[in-house]
Amino acid sequence: MILAAGRGERMRPLTDHTPKPLLLAGGKPLIAWHLERLAAAGFRDIVINHAHLGAQIEQALGDGSQWGLHIQYSPEPPGALETAGGIATALPLLGDEPFLVVNGDVFCDWDFDQARQRASKKAHLVMVANPSHHAGGDFSLDGERVIYANGEQTLTYAGVGVFSPTFFADVKPGTVMKLRPLLDNAIRLGTLTGERFAGRWVDVGTPQRLAELDAELRTP
Repeated sequence: MILAAGRGERMRPLTDHTPKPLLLAGGKPLIAWHLERLAAAGFRDIVINHAHLGAQIEQALGDGSQWGLHIQYSPEPPGALETAGGIATALPLLGDEPFLVVNGDVFCDWDFDQARQRASKKAHLVMVANPSHHAGGDFSLDGERVIYANGEQTLTYAGVGVFSPTFFADVKPGTVMKLRPLLDNAIRLGTLTGERFAGRWVDVGTPQRLAELDAELRTP
């Protein structure tokens, strides 16, 4: 599942007329980088949620056949449903097996094929070194167990994770709900796992970071 329902407030005015996943970096929409890499990793069935200017996303990507993919869409109401609400609402499209979730507004070269090796986890997060705009981080790691930030070595959730459908079983479809409360509960239960990724990752959250990524991707 690619999360593409956000309004992209920090990207305005670019997102006033273009949904953030369709903004160009390196000559192609941000979301197209994900689709290419998912196809290369052997994925075929993709679910994309959308809200703000969602019709543009469907028009641009179609059924996914240009990438050898089958894309289904999970429309959300204006304002969207946040991450947990959006995923819970899309569960009928996602099936009964664990699935990969990727934020549509990150650029990341984590090997998507590794998701299959994490499929036995109820919830598994890919995390990265804290970027300058999020210096405090989100969590810490004790081995592969995710724990609350301990103030010493913290990491930032990369917007890439593998989840079992049961992780969202208590979230009613159509509910507006962030992911963090579910992650906090899993930490308390000791069931949330994660890993540190040291490769390329960019949170494309501002026009400046988009321009920097665009320049980098266009450099031979």
